[in-house]
Amino acid sequence: MKSILYSLFLALLFTSCAKKEAVDVIVYNARVYTVNSKFDTVEAFAVKNGKILALGRSDEIKDQYAAKEEINAKGKAIYPGFIDAHAHFYGYGQSLQTADLRETKSWDEVLTRLTDFARTHPDGWLIGNGWDQNDWDNKAFPTNEKLTALFPDRPVFLNRIDGHAAIANQKALDEAGIKSEQKLAGGDMLTQNGKLTGVLIDNAVALVERKIPSPDAKLAEKIFMDAQQNCFAAGLTTIDDCGLSYLTVEFIEKLQQSKKLKIRLYVMLSDEPDNYTYLFNRGPIKTDRLNVRAFKVYADGALGSRGACLLHPYHDMPDKTGFLLSDQKHFEEVAAKIAANHFQMCTHAIGDSANRVILNIYNKILKGKNDQRWRIEHAQVVNAKDFNLFGNASVIPSVQPTHATSDMYWAKQRLGGERLKNAYAYKQLLKQNGWIPLGTDFPVENINPLLTFYAATVRADAKGFPKGGFQVENALTPEEALRGMTIWAAKANFEEHEKGSLEKGKLADFVMLDHDILKSMPQNILKTKILKTYLNGEKVYEAK
Repeated sequence: MKSILYSLFLALLFTSCAKKEAVDVIVYNARVYTVNSKFDTVEAFAVKNGKILALGRSDEIKDQYAAKEEINAKGKAIYPGFIDAHAHFYGYGQSLQTADLRETKSWDEVLTRLTDFARTHPDGWLIGNGWDQNDWDNKAFPTNEKLTALFPDRPVFLNRIDGHAAIANQKALDEAGIKSEQKLAGGDMLTQNGKLTGVLIDNAVALVERKIPSPDAKLAEKIFMDAQQNCFAAGLTTIDDCGLSYLTVEFIEKLQQSKKLKIRLYVMLSDEPDNYTYLFNRGPIKTDRLNVRAFKVYADGALGSRGACLLHPYHDMPDKTGFLLSDQKHFEEVAAKIAANHFQMCTHAIGDSANRVILNIYNKILKGKNDQRWRIEHAQVVNAKDFNLFGNASVIPSVQPTHATSDMYWAKQRLGGERLKNAYAYKQLLKQNGWIPLGTDFPVENINPLLTFYAATVRADAKGFPKGGFQVENALTPEEALRGMTIWAAKANFEEHEKGSLEKGKLADFVMLDHDILKSMPQNILKTKILKTYLNGEKVYEAK
C-alpha cells in the first residue's frame, strides 16, 4: 500500500513539474518597483533568455515556472537597472589610471598627492584629474611655478574637475609648442604679470592634451574593464558616454564581441568631421549592448572655471561673460546636417546665453513638437524667458542633480541671487515635456546613482547641507527621480521599449538594494548599499 501511495505521489509531483515552464531565473519575496506607466509594484518575476517573462505574486510565479536559479529577495527592494543619462565612461576609466586630485583642500595638497603618485608611476606624462580651486581657501586659479620646479623634465597635465580647464607645467607647454599667450576662439590662457600661469581654459586645453600619447590596446582594455567593474558595483547597467571618437567605438565593439565588455553603452560621437563622415556613411549602430545614433556638441564651458557663456557678466568678475566654444554659424551648420541625416543632437550648454543660442537653433530646425529627442546636456542656467523653448520643440533637458549640490556653495557668487533662481531648475524643466533624464557627469561628479536620487529629491549634499535643501522648489519627487534614472533615461536614448522598467518582454536588467530608497528617511538614503546587480538576468555584481 505504501509503495502505491509513494508512486502516486511521485506521479503527481512529476505531473506538477511538467506543467511548469522552464525559465532561467525567478526572483521572489521582493518589493519590485516595475517603473511601468502606473508605477506598479509586484513581489516576483521570471526571466528567460535575458528578458522578463512574467511578473506577479510570489506564489503565482513559483507555481507557473521552474528556474535554474531562484533568488529569495527576503523582502528587499528591486529596481530596474540604473541608467546614467550623461557620463564619461571611457574618461572615468582613464581617470582611474591617473592621480586622483578630487577633494583636495589646497594647491599644496594637489602637489603632495601628485608627488606620491609619481613615485609609483615614474614614466611618461604625469596626468592628474579632479582639482577644484573652489574647494580651497584661496579660490584663485593656481600657477605652475611649483609644478615646474617639482617636475622640470617630465610633462605634467592636471585636469580641473569639470574637464573645461587644466594646468600644465612648463615641460608640457614646451611639448605643445606654447611659448607665449595665444589668442584663440572659445578658450583662454591665463597670464600673470605677462607670463603664462599654465592654466588653460576650454579650447586652450586641447593644445596640450592632444600631445598626450594615446593608450595602447592593453591599457585601453584595462580602462574599460575598470570602469565597468565600478559601474556594476554602483547598480548601473547602461551608461550614456558623451563624446567619443569613432575609433573608440570600434574598440568597444571588439570588447563586446569578445564578451569582455558587458555593460550597455549609449554613445554620442564628438563634434569632429571624421566622426560625422564615419557615422553618416555607416548609419546608426544598434545591438543590445551598444547604441550609437547621436552626436555630442559643446556650446560653452563650465561655470566653475567661468567658461559658461552668460547673457550678462559674471557677478564676481564683471569683465567676463564666458564664451561660446565655436561661432554660432558652426552650431547652425552642425544642427542642419545632423537633422538631414536623421541623427540625434546633444549639446552641452551651461550658461543662459549658450542655452538660448542652442535652443533657438533647435527650434528653427525642429519646427515645433516632434519625436527627434534632441537634447540639451546640463541646461544649468536658463533665462526665465527661455524655458518654453524646451517644450515648444520637444527639446529634452538632460540634467545632473549633483551639479546643483556641488555648485551651490559658490554659484550665487558667479550668478548673483536673481539669476540663480533659474539655475538647476529641474522641476521647471520637467514641466516642459513631462519627463526628464538624470545622470551624474562622472567623473566630474561621483559615480554613485544614489547621490543622484538624493540630490534630486532632497537638494542637499552628502553632509545634509543646507538644512531644508537648496532651492527646494525645484526638487523632484522620489517617483520622478527614479523614473529619471531608469525609464526616462532610456527614453532619452530611444530605448524605452527595451529597458528602463521591469515589464514583460523587456531586458532583465535589475538591481537589489538593502533599503527601499522610496520609503527611506532622507538621512538613510546615502547609507543604502547595492547588494546585487543583474544584466540580462546574469549576476554581474554581488556585495561581499
